Amino acid sequence: MRDIVSCFSENAINISHPSCSSYSNNVCISPSLIPSIQNAVTCLYKIILSTQKQLLATVTWCKNNTTQGLNINFGTDPSTSFKLNTSTRLFRKKRGSKVIESDNSKIEVFWDLSSARYDTGPAPVDGFYVLVMVDSEIGLILGDIGDETINKKLKVTTPVAKTSLISRQEHCSGNTLYATKAQFCDKGMQHEILIKCSGENEGLKYPVLSVCIDKKMVIRVKRLQWNFRGNQSIFLDGLLVDLMWDVHDWFYNPASGSAVFMFRTRSGMDSRLWLEEKLLQKDQERVEFSLLIYACKNP
Repeated sequence: MRDIVSCFSENAINISHPSCSSYSNNVCISPSLIPSIQNAVTCLYKIILSTQKQLLATVTWCKNNTTQGLNINFGTDPSTSFKLNTSTRLFRKKRGSKVIESDNSKIEVFWDLSSARYDTGPAPVDGFYVLVMVDSEIGLILGDIGDETINKKLKVTTPVAKTSLISRQEHCSGNTLYATKAQFCDKGMQHEILIKCSGENEGLKYPVLSVCIDKKMVIRVKRLQWNFRGNQSIFLDGLLVDLMWDVHDWFYNPASGSAVFMFRTRSGMDSRLWLEEKLLQKDQERVEFSLLIYACKNP
């Protein structure tokens, strides 16, 4: 009997093999437009301690015209949150530590953003670290921090909890060109994702939606006013990935002008119909991942 994933992948666009793509003769070329700017990035992590106790950590980097900041929420209790308020130029507190009590757990947050370097988005790209300890175990490490720095900071050899990235949300604004990167599994590679909405001749009379991964076009949707919602399965890194789009508000609710693009990994046994809560089931051995992009055309 054939493996069910291989059966499903026959009808999915294969990113790693050019001959398997329906758009293999099309090259996704970035236009001269500047990609939209990220206003906020939110990552949801699942932390499993050596005691098998589980904790959810939501990390949000945000930025607007006047402020920039970092929020970390633990569990669902808003009182167990860590916040860094920032100005447009300097963090008010560039380095430090804080102790938080959450669900009978002791959480310690160490951070150093004094040398953080930023691109156009709200999250630093290098020169920083954020370290989260949960009940004397390393629960989460963000940024650049080596073992020597960790040992110096904690002064003892510390066990490391099992941490998985469950989902990533990006909120963007600007034009209808969106560029980002995503890693769909722990051992997978970073993939470049480009989403573009334009007309057949770069006009807006006949809008066309194009989605490219690693410079290969995986979908091209014409008559977008009528095909404003849809989905397509793609196959990469040995995984089935569902790509779903909803650009209804771009055409029929221009006041908000928001669209949603979703990438979600699944096994061949799963349905495309899903809720994010399913990704957090305790008895699920393989952690699935979802990327959601909220795209606003308004500047």
